[in-house]
Amino acid sequence: MDSVKSIGEPWYGFTNQFLCCDINPVLTLWLWFRILLAVSLILYIKPSRMEKMNIEYKNVLVTGCAGFIGSKISETLLEQGIIVVGVDNINNSYSPQLKEYRLSKLQRFPDFTFYKFDVKIFDSLKELFQRSCIDAVINLSARVGVRSSVENPWIYVETNIIGTLNLLELCKQFEVKKFVLASTSSIYGKNTPPFIENDQADCQLSPYAASKKGAEALAYSYHHLYKIDITIPRYFTVYGPAGRPDMSPFKFIQRIAEGIHITVYGDGTQERDFTYVDDIALGSIAGLKPLGFEVVNLGSDHPVQLNYVIKLMEEYIGKKAEIQYQPQHLADMSITWADISKAKRLLDWQPKITIEEGIYNAVKWYMDNRDWAKDIWFAEP
Repeated sequence: MDSVKSIGEPWYGFTNQFLCCDINPVLTLWLWFRILLAVSLILYIKPSRMEKMNIEYKNVLVTGCAGFIGSKISETLLEQGIIVVGVDNINNSYSPQLKEYRLSKLQRFPDFTFYKFDVKIFDSLKELFQRSCIDAVINLSARVGVRSSVENPWIYVETNIIGTLNLLELCKQFEVKKFVLASTSSIYGKNTPPFIENDQADCQLSPYAASKKGAEALAYSYHHLYKIDITIPRYFTVYGPAGRPDMSPFKFIQRIAEGIHITVYGDGTQERDFTYVDDIALGSIAGLKPLGFEVVNLGSDHPVQLNYVIKLMEEYIGKKAEIQYQPQHLADMSITWADISKAKRLLDWQPKITIEEGIYNAVKWYMDNRDWAKDIWFAEP
């Protein structure tokens, strides 16, 4: 048959005699080296699949699944073959269009089921637990934002404390043994950095931070009383593509790109432990392992000044920022800095994405989606 080559027929330009080394051996070795090098490069640049994670639970409830971090955690779980039940109320704290965009990426997965309601509504949650076979809960449903919480603290208590209480109570009733509660570096308040999990943290600077501390206290009581295995990751300034528009990375990128001034509270020398969202997702999922009760910092362990981040944005966007400086807000912390030795030890986790790479990715996402991302808004406090 014409499609079958005979033994002596050329193969990629080489004859069988050549492959049998019937020519100059030095030349043969050199050519074989080039072939092996080419094959190695092909294998090296081949798109790599995400490393398989050891996840004990196969049916995970993710609340706040349309949020910035919740959507990334849900996507990562689905890529790992985990069945995800997602809950989000798609509120108007910022553009629902951005939340719908994140949600649309999850709805491509056949193992994803979405329910739209508020975790404050106990009966809706209970019906979901009755309907679904849930092995573990990752609670990212929360009202977030330091300054906004000063203006409307009640809604923070309702979602962050009552919502968490509802979920814990249903975990007790339905014997769900694993609960991951997303928390925040804002809890550390005026503590001296770097922040360590067992530091006393009783002086929160905002109702937001206080509500998250209250949720942590509730979580411990349910662990103590009902033996629910609970991990509490404390997140440090999470950023990345399709991020929260009320936070400086998204807000500043948008405004610089569109020629709108940015407002910096303070002189820009305040430091944040910026942590890329993909790293946060992997650390949160690692927290599904049995640990008893543990609070774990997830941060970069490398705080950088806000002024440096702005310079990166200017460089990647190709525009100079118009900056208006305002006095530092009383609820703002001067520095956040995570000691992540516990995360390394318990979760075998450490961040991989540098601030330079992460801001580049965030800028690229915005410019690629600029036709609609330029209209994304958030509710100003």
